[in-house]
Amino acid sequence: MKKRAIFLDRDGTINDNLDAYTHQPEHLIFLPGVVEGLKRLQDGGWILVIITNQSGIGRGMFTEEQYEVFTRRILSELSEEGVRIDGVYHCPHNPNEGCECRKPKIGMFVKASEELGITLDENSWMVGDSEKDVEAGKNAGLKTVLINPDDVDTTADHKVNNFSEAVEVILAK
Repeated sequence: MKKRAIFLDRDGTINDNLDAYTHQPEHLIFLPGVVEGLKRLQDGGWILVIITNQSGIGRGMFTEEQYEVFTRRILSELSEEGVRIDGVYHCPHNPNEGCECRKPKIGMFVKASEELGITLDENSWMVGDSEKDVEAGKNAGLKTVLINPDDVDTTADHKVNNFSEAVEVILAK
């Protein structure tokens, strides 16, 4: 049986994007309402999946190993708070490489769907802070929520001011 999921962008959605290429574990700061919101989604039966472009790897700004250390820190801190992330998928490529995994393409979504048994349809959601996140979610057939919508021309299904509001929108549907 296919399951429904919340696909989450990482930098700027879950954690503060202190610099353009956040990768140092000591720089991990969860945004307000994220831990509590993830708990609520998890308690509501949602599979939680992080989908993140990490072109800093492809640009030589940090290594795959540094990315993995940062990811383990995120997962560890969330686990200590009772939150389980079911999958983490990243695109390490430079935007000019033309890969199939970099958002707004859907390679990471397809892989997560296959590995975790997730339904890629309007029963699942993409939550992000950029139009690329929204476009990726739409391309994958998901409902979308844009946090901090500066772009009034967004195609997101819902625009909210913060993660807590995103959770309210999802749980109300």
